[in-house]
Parts: sequence; structure tokens; C-alpha cells
Amino acid sequence: MVESAWVQRYAEQFEACKLAPTETAVVLSETRSRPEIVQTARLALSQFGVAPVDVVVTTPPNPGPLPIRSTGASVALAANPAALGALSNADFIVDCTVEGLLHAPELGPILASGARVLMISNEHPENTERWPHDPTLADRVATGVALLEQAEMMNVVSNAGTDLTVDLTGAVRAGSHGWCTDPGTIAHWPGGLVLAFPAAGTVNGAVVLAPGDVNLTFKEYVRDPVTLTVVDDYITAIEGSGVDTDLFRSYLAAFEESDAYAVSHVGWGMNTSARWEAMALWDKADHNGTELRAFAGNFLYSTGANEVAGRFCRGHFDLPMRGCTVTLDGTPVVVAGTLVAELLPA
Repeated sequence: MVESAWVQRYAEQFEACKLAPTETAVVLSETRSRPEIVQTARLALSQFGVAPVDVVVTTPPNPGPLPIRSTGASVALAANPAALGALSNADFIVDCTVEGLLHAPELGPILASGARVLMISNEHPENTERWPHDPTLADRVATGVALLEQAEMMNVVSNAGTDLTVDLTGAVRAGSHGWCTDPGTIAHWPGGLVLAFPAAGTVNGAVVLAPGDVNLTFKEYVRDPVTLTVVDDYITAIEGSGVDTDLFRSYLAAFEESDAYAVSHVGWGMNTSARWEAMALWDKADHNGTELRAFAGNFLYSTGANEVAGRFCRGHFDLPMRGCTVTLDGTPVVVAGTLVAELLPA
């Protein structure tokens, strides 16, 4: 069943992407995509007089050793030439794959064709009722990205013990506000993130996950502190006495990939409509947690694939943290988990 409220919210997001009736739109999904997302997307496109082309690929089997969750790197396309041909001839692509195309190897050629891609995270569409379109978010994210681009060093500290230094030399800095209007661009919805993908060997210090911080790969709130020692990008020690520490260690070790221990990206959340508490109200199968990546004032520390540093792997953690202070060349952008006034809505 699809609710009219969901269709309306999708349509508003497509309108923000400047979808025109004359454009060719593709709904990309896979056999394990959430049916409600695909159906809602198709109905919302029809409101623009657009007859979408459906590209449905078969979800490949997972070779293990563990389930893959929330990587942003779908393997469903598998370089299929027919699917890539359709996507490369589209003006607008609604990405309904389970993991999303954000870090997929096929994304580069698709964007190079001029298509713009809206990645709809694998969330139950009911969530979108709480994410009204915020026209201020684009400018606020752009301000955050500009501050990041001007900086040479990011430092992150917290009362829990986090003390992390990121040399931004050679880093790729980016932001996502949740919609895309220019050819050859991608956005994920919900948006509201400012991120740096650090160059190799530039991240050092300690990351301390405190109770209430979020492990989005497991879709759980942290219960007991976990201390990560980071040396030249790589986690060299995982310390703590609770089950969170045990799970963290065993998950990374299971993939037998050294790069799973390295930094993927770091940044902070900007979306004042996103809620830290939302994950507590959904069963794991019914949400993807993208909202928690973007809630305003979080510091997002992620491990795994980082194309800028030449690292590719399957093991991956997204870890939104509360209560951190993030500074750029000594100037704060987040203070104890709260955005500075410059980055908040007027």
C-alpha cells in the first residue's frame, strides 16, 4: 500500500531537482528493493507527466561472511551493459537500490553522461512525512563546504575522550543537501551533510564512542564506551569492556580486509529536521538510518572504502557521534554537539 502523503513528499523532492515533463526518468531498483519505495517513486514521477523507464536488476547473492548494510556502494549493477546503457541515456535517475550508488564503481560513467541521480535511501516512505523540504539547507550546506574547503586542519574533541586530528591536505570536500539540479550530480535523501574524504595517512588520534552514539551498520545505539586508536588513518586498537567493543572487533575482523580499519570519511550533520531518536522507533528491517547520519550537530566518523585514498573494501562503519566539538583551523563549526549560529536556519 502506498499513501498519498508519501507520493506528495517524493514529488516535492523531485520538484526540487527541477524535474521537467520532457525529461527521461529511470527508476533503478533491484529484486530486493523495498517495493513501497519503487511504487511511490513511480507515482510521484507520474505527477510530472513523466512516464518512467523501469530498470530492475537482480540482487546478487552475498558471499559473506556477514550481511552488508548501509555502505552506499550497491553491487547490484555489476557493470551490466544493458542497465548502464539505459542509465547513461537518462536525464534523471531515481536510485532505489538497497545500498545506493553513492560509492558504486559504476557511478562515474553514469554521472559523466550528464544524468543527475537522486538516491532514495532504503527507508520506509513513512519517514519522509517528517522531512519537509527545507530550502535553506542547500545554502547552509554550501556554507559548511566553503568553510571546509578553506581549512587545512580539522580537530574533533569530546568530553568522552575523542581527540582526533585530520590533515585536510589533499582531501576531497563535499556536501549533500538532499536534491540535485545540475547535470552529472548525485544527492542522497535525506541530506544535510558536510564531509571530507581524507587523503592517505592524514588522520590520527582517538575516537571514543560514548553511550547514545550510533552504530548505523548495526542500527543500534552504543551502550558502553568503545575507544579507537587511529594511526595514519588505520584503527590500531579497539578497547572497551562491553559487547559493543566485541561486536566492533569481530565485524571488522570477519572481512579480512585491512582497509576496513581505515578512515572513509569525516564530517558533520546539518539537517535540523533529522532526529537522533528516530532509530529507536523503527524495526531494523524498516529503516536505513540515513536520517541519523545527517542530524544537526553530529560528528560522523566512518571507516571503510575511500576512493580518494585509493582504498576499496566491503567492511564499513558509519558512526554518528553526539556531544563533539569540531573545529576547522581552530574555528568551531560544531560546539558540544550544536551547530554554530552561522550554520543554523535564520
